[in-house]
Amino acid sequence: MEKFLSVRILGRTRVSFLLWLCLSGGFRLCAAETHLHSTNLNEAVKPLARPAAAPGTLRMAERLRELDAKANVLNQPFLNDRIVAYYQEQLKKKISRTTQRSILAQLPRQLLQAGRTVEAIQALDEFEAFLKSIGQTVAAQDQPRLLFQRGLAHLRLGEQQNCQLNHTTESCLFPIGPGGVHRRPEGSREAVRLFTELLKQRPTDLSARWLLNIGYMTMGEYPEHVPSEWLIPPALLAAEYDIKHFPDVAGLLGLDVDDLAGGSIVEDFDNDGNLDILISCWRLDAPMHFFWNDGHGHFVDRTEAAGLSLVTGGLNIMQADYNNDGFLDVLILRGGWLGAEGHHPNSLLRNNGDGTFADVTEEAGLLSFHPTQAATWFDFNNDGWLDLFIANESYLSDTNACELFRNNRDGTFTECAAASGVARMGFFKGVASGDYNNDGRPDLFLSNRQGRTVLLRNDGPVGTNASPGAPWHFTEVAAAAGVALTQGSFPTWFFDYDNDGRLDLFVCGYAITDVGDVAADYLGMETKGAKSHLFHNNGDGTFSDVSVATKLSRVIHGMGANYGDLDNDGWLDFYVGTGDPNFGTLIPNRMFRNAGGKLFQEVTASGGFGHLQKGHGISFADIDNDGDQDIYEVIGGAYTGDNYRNALFLNPGHSNHWVGLKLVGTRSNRAAIGARIKVVAQTASGTRDIYKTVNSGGSFGSSPLRQQIGLEKASSIERVEIYWPVTGQTQIIRGLEPDRFYLIREDATQAVALRIPAIALDFKGTREPFCATPQTSAVTLDGSPSGSSPSVRALP
Repeated sequence: MEKFLSVRILGRTRVSFLLWLCLSGGFRLCAAETHLHSTNLNEAVKPLARPAAAPGTLRMAERLRELDAKANVLNQPFLNDRIVAYYQEQLKKKISRTTQRSILAQLPRQLLQAGRTVEAIQALDEFEAFLKSIGQTVAAQDQPRLLFQRGLAHLRLGEQQNCQLNHTTESCLFPIGPGGVHRRPEGSREAVRLFTELLKQRPTDLSARWLLNIGYMTMGEYPEHVPSEWLIPPALLAAEYDIKHFPDVAGLLGLDVDDLAGGSIVEDFDNDGNLDILISCWRLDAPMHFFWNDGHGHFVDRTEAAGLSLVTGGLNIMQADYNNDGFLDVLILRGGWLGAEGHHPNSLLRNNGDGTFADVTEEAGLLSFHPTQAATWFDFNNDGWLDLFIANESYLSDTNACELFRNNRDGTFTECAAASGVARMGFFKGVASGDYNNDGRPDLFLSNRQGRTVLLRNDGPVGTNASPGAPWHFTEVAAAAGVALTQGSFPTWFFDYDNDGRLDLFVCGYAITDVGDVAADYLGMETKGAKSHLFHNNGDGTFSDVSVATKLSRVIHGMGANYGDLDNDGWLDFYVGTGDPNFGTLIPNRMFRNAGGKLFQEVTASGGFGHLQKGHGISFADIDNDGDQDIYEVIGGAYTGDNYRNALFLNPGHSNHWVGLKLVGTRSNRAAIGARIKVVAQTASGTRDIYKTVNSGGSFGSSPLRQQIGLEKASSIERVEIYWPVTGQTQIIRGLEPDRFYLIREDATQAVALRIPAIALDFKGTREPFCATPQTSAVTLDGSPSGSSPSVRALP
């Protein structure tokens, strides 16, 4: 977008007023009973005491407070509430007319981004009035853009007055249906008037056309009242398959945290068989939220009791058992998108196994200060201990090499990126690990917001020294492998989409001029927006781009993303949280169903997944233990006023079979990350192979490490094969039955059936008593040897 109305702010920065402004039903209850059986889960848990913060947690909290206090508001575009306060204070002083003009030009944008939309609209009027008072006007060529900004502000006002203040479970779900129509339509009404006026001046403006259609949707007047020449036909927005409606039940369960962009982990942190939820917000002054699943249909806020109330910030979070103690720990990533202002420390939170966490970043040797939101846990040297790769962001002159931390097997790490050939530099936004060439060593793929993607092949130890501390080497092979992309990209992952036993690669595009590029893609028009790519693994170290053939060559513009199996048909589907900081990038989050490994069908509309607000951390997880995967999503943007409620989309069920597998490594890493699973199922047409690798899924949002594998209509499970990366051996387990959870240890010959009852979620909203005195059953599923029961360890 070209610059215009360029002015100098306080003699420091040359900016553009309008450019900156532009950047700116019944629910299914799960059965309480279950036919799973075996392991006893009936030990009572005492209420958690409120612990004193761990020393490392206190040190990190103080460090983050200092960084937050030192933030330069004029160099940090996302602290809009503070920028507004600064500008308003300056206007009280005796300043020059030039400085006054500069501030008045910037104030509407900052007010809009701070969530003070009515004041932003007033500030636009005041700015034009000021220009008139000094004998100036907005240039004629800039009038259409000013008109667009006024329309956008009024559309945003409608969102605030309705989707936020009068929220329903169907608010902002695209295409907007009756349940999402605004009760107060005046904001949208004025926005439609302004966008219509703009389109009369510029009939080919696709951004205005897109937002015009959304405006009519919010008033319940789409498509009938949209002028035909600007209508986006409903057929273009329709689902390509009926996946059935997934209702948003986050509000009914108290999980609809209303905040900004952040990460999500759904995981069984206390080993009681029930999945808990941990979420973060990217602002340094914003706390995390930890919701403990009590197994009786409630999620209890145990943030303070878990020692997490002082833990703040984090755009992305992910789990791993770095110390092999059987309890999953948490990595928090900070500073992404902020360039030189984002030199914030990451955090490693150790799970103490008693319901609490402690920040051990410094003592673990992981303290560094680089902007990032992308990392992956993997055992790159196959010593049975998880290592950590962090993809840092370099932007302009602020360069930050990627880091590789080798696990020393004593709770500490040693940084070895340069020695291993992975100290790459780029604006990296996503990183995925996976053994794409099936040589037993995990490799790395890095997406890049500005520049070429990177594929780092793990070549193993240097020379003949194969000891755990010996240097290993990676070689960059993206071009040779056929996965070198130069257009902007963001979320990425390895997964076997066609069940052929080889890891394929998905890379989501992330580069548009404005929302018009997304509109053009829907309309089948030429667009400069970055499209997504699906690379099929050829089995010879190379990939073929099958994006067009699989119907994924689309401008999705994704940020948060993850994959899972929506209908338990044994084919992996995926969900993409979309958007960017610009309020004008009002586009739906999008869900794609895998149709038999041949192509992907968009099911956004039929499933009710098309949230128009910014989508970030995404987790696929069976939140109620009923055998199908639900989806938790952190929703909210980057600017301080772009908050929104998180969503939990409850799976309505599809009558297909499944099996749940919790793997426990004994020579491989305890969490079994990187282990490859092959389920051989018996179907009416013969045997069928289904593949899954143990990990937390996509590169922005974390799913449970307990794997849930769809079996479609399989009548039985012939066997399960597990390839363990350290030994290179394949374990074969027989005797498993569909629709059950099992624990499989690396050193066992049989699986242990887990009694994990399905949960009847309580939608009555009676959560407070459980916050006061939580009572539940808990057991540590520590992978006891076959033939004995897992030890029961009551939480204090």
